[in-house]
Amino acid sequence: MTGPPAAGIWKGISVALTTSFDSGYEVDRAATVAHAARLVEAGMDSLVVGGSLGEGETLRREEKGALVETLVESLGARVPIVAAVAATRTSDAVELARGASHAGAQGLLVLPPYIYRGDRREVGEHFRAVFRATELPCMLYNNPPAYGTDVLPDLVLELAEEHPTFTAIKESSGDVRRVSALRALLGPRLDIAVGVDDAVLEAVAAGATGWVAGLANALPKESRALFDRSRAGDLDAARALYRWFLPLLRMDADPKFVQMIKLVETELGFGSTRVRPPRLELAGAERDAALATVRRALANRPSLSGA
Repeated sequence: MTGPPAAGIWKGISVALTTSFDSGYEVDRAATVAHAARLVEAGMDSLVVGGSLGEGETLRREEKGALVETLVESLGARVPIVAAVAATRTSDAVELARGASHAGAQGLLVLPPYIYRGDRREVGEHFRAVFRATELPCMLYNNPPAYGTDVLPDLVLELAEEHPTFTAIKESSGDVRRVSALRALLGPRLDIAVGVDDAVLEAVAAGATGWVAGLANALPKESRALFDRSRAGDLDAARALYRWFLPLLRMDADPKFVQMIKLVETELGFGSTRVRPPRLELAGAERDAALATVRRALANRPSLSGA
């Protein structure tokens, strides 16, 4: 099935989709598609499948391919379906990229290698191998707090000059000055997306044109309004919404962000808190504290048209 054109695939809000599991901890494709359809109806611009928030590191290769295939068949004519590419071995990442293309993905989110924290040369060669293996537009995922490697702007420029398939970067260093540095160095050559929910207002002001969002799984209308107000320069309205949203957006930066975001979903009446081990659902005081934050925010949920 042919979906939306690749041009502009990285602009707007890309939701890092949560993966639904059944009671046996198998992927529940029907529930995941239903969740994705809800996000499309709410105006999200693309969906990222099998990433960190989608518990991609716990998914078998065939599960990833089947999930991409199912979402492309169901929703790929309406929004781009982006497959996350992450592996411990570069050869496996290359195979995942090729498999995602075969499954119908319209873009790739490419992570650095799991576990091994390579130096500049090693990390660069990993990305080069994936970019060479595909004709799909690729977004490089830079997240040094999570993966221990920081892809600095000079290497980003080098890779962009070499590989036309490298078209965007998800910048999750947490330092919004990096957005300004990338924009100054690369101009419009790459789309830049903020990958940390609680930095979206600052990153958009610095020049980000996209947001790979986590809390949008639970609150897509509020996410849409925040991003659009920020992009439009309606700062008073954006700041007011941001102040309300921040306690929830900060959950995206918590080590248990998957459990946190799934908890928010269930408080809004959909989804499940079920996660695949080694993750475990929140329990005890930790769960109580998270629930208190969620319920306090939802009790003061702003009135938005259609929210």
